[in-house]
Amino acid sequence: MVADSIRKQGHRVVAVAHREETDPELAKKVDQIVWIHLGQLGQLIKALKKNGVQKALMAGTISKRLMFKIKPDLKGLTLMSKLAIFHDDGILTSLARELEKEGIHIVSATAYIPELLSPPGCLTKRKPSKKEKEDIEFGWQIAKQLGKLDIGQCVVVRRRTVLALEAMEGTDETILRGGKLAREKAVVVKVSKPNQDLRFDVPSVGLKTVESMAKVKASVLALEAGKTLMFDKSDMIRLANKSGIAIVSEAG
Repeated sequence: MVADSIRKQGHRVVAVAHREETDPELAKKVDQIVWIHLGQLGQLIKALKKNGVQKALMAGTISKRLMFKIKPDLKGLTLMSKLAIFHDDGILTSLARELEKEGIHIVSATAYIPELLSPPGCLTKRKPSKKEKEDIEFGWQIAKQLGKLDIGQCVVVRRRTVLALEAMEGTDETILRGGKLAREKAVVVKVSKPNQDLRFDVPSVGLKTVESMAKVKASVLALEAGKTLMFDKSDMIRLANKSGIAIVSEAG
């Protein structure tokens, strides 16, 4: 989607894709694609500079489980040796600094797909009940603290009790784990981290998010307005309405 949007604006798009992670279909959407292993920072920089890239953005996701299969080159090893903690913000901020040194400026993908940012308000037919609103408020505070520690962005609660916190497993598995404990009517809260750098690691949800909630009969999905990407929005809302799930987007 990002590649399509940028090309429509008349720009040439070069993609540096990660093996075992990036969808091969991306090759059809860009002018050139270069495949690397996760951690090959030297190869990434070489590919961008060879193609005269001055602006780059990060889009899509990298499974955190891949960190255990990382294959760094010399420049990647050098970067890793400087990191005290292997958390998202630390890694991505350091990566951005390295690219900036090479004259490659990191920009936010949201600048090219603003229509995907969650609008404020209740997006579904059903609105949260009074008790669900209390759970949203409670879960919001917990999720912000979780983000402050740079661990995750999602929390599952019910009756002001924390059922699951997102770590490296991702949002969908967090929902399934917390939802099973709740048995029904779990409230899922996903927010941006305090001082979120929108150049990378922007919170995102999609149809699969609602599908996971429906499996465990969760009742509410609360998002941070203007700071969360919603993929397949119309399909998400359609399934939520069918499943009796409320989706609300609130200002932070």
